[in-house]
Amino acid sequence: MALFSDILLTADFDRTLTNQNGQVPVRNLEAIRYFMENGGAFTVNTGRSLPQSRTVLEQIPMNAPFLCYNGSLAIDGEQIVFAHTIDLPLEETLREVCAAFPDLNVDLHGVSAHFGFQPVGCWEEYYAARNCAYHLAHAHADYGPFLKFNVYGELRDDTFYQVFSGTPEEIARVDAAADWLKEVYGDKLVVYHAGARVLNVHTAGVSKLRAARDLQESLGRRILVCVGDAENDLSMLEGADYAFCPGDGTVADRFPNVCPCAEGAVADVIYHKLPQIL
Repeated sequence: MALFSDILLTADFDRTLTNQNGQVPVRNLEAIRYFMENGGAFTVNTGRSLPQSRTVLEQIPMNAPFLCYNGSLAIDGEQIVFAHTIDLPLEETLREVCAAFPDLNVDLHGVSAHFGFQPVGCWEEYYAARNCAYHLAHAHADYGPFLKFNVYGELRDDTFYQVFSGTPEEIARVDAAADWLKEVYGDKLVVYHAGARVLNVHTAGVSKLRAARDLQESLGRRILVCVGDAENDLSMLEGADYAFCPGDGTVADRFPNVCPCAEGAVADVIYHKLPQIL
């Protein structure tokens, strides 16, 4: 039996596998290859949509289905393993959100592209810099499965991490949107704060933990190890058999820490924590 053959390891992407500026430390890539060569099953477990994940799929070696949309979708190459859709009328729901918060961005994150129902700020520059397919929504379009939408603050420039911070007033506005979504749609939706000024919205019951456990069962792995840094990682961190957080993660006070993300947090888990578990 290979060293890591009992383990499924799932890791968040942004600020877990990457550094604070979005680059993946080489140490992480080397460690993941070592882990897989020694029998481990590895995948990324991210809140990003599939159109947003081109960088992930190009850079990160994986030997298990990719988990995205905070656990709403698992995909292996071109084959969808599972998809959990929102049980609400797509256009009607998103137009209602737009009307309630006309100062916030409302985007549908589809399987093939993102669709702007209410673009606020310099969205054209932002999406051009992301190399992510983006279209303005229009009535009766075929958007594909209703997996995820985002509600977030004004886009100020073309940088990705701008929505991870904001003024107290801006953060309070996004918090109010989260409260409204929970009140209006009750048990139909789950809302994750992916950053200070951004909400990820999915069908109720979706979580990174559920996706990881479903994958673990299908692969027949005995131990689930998860690594993450933020609020939308809490379910998988709290429910994993073993959980770790980069030392500079926003939820680092709640879980065993490894080095900061820029130093190769996932590599620290593989090289130093997994041998202790085994």
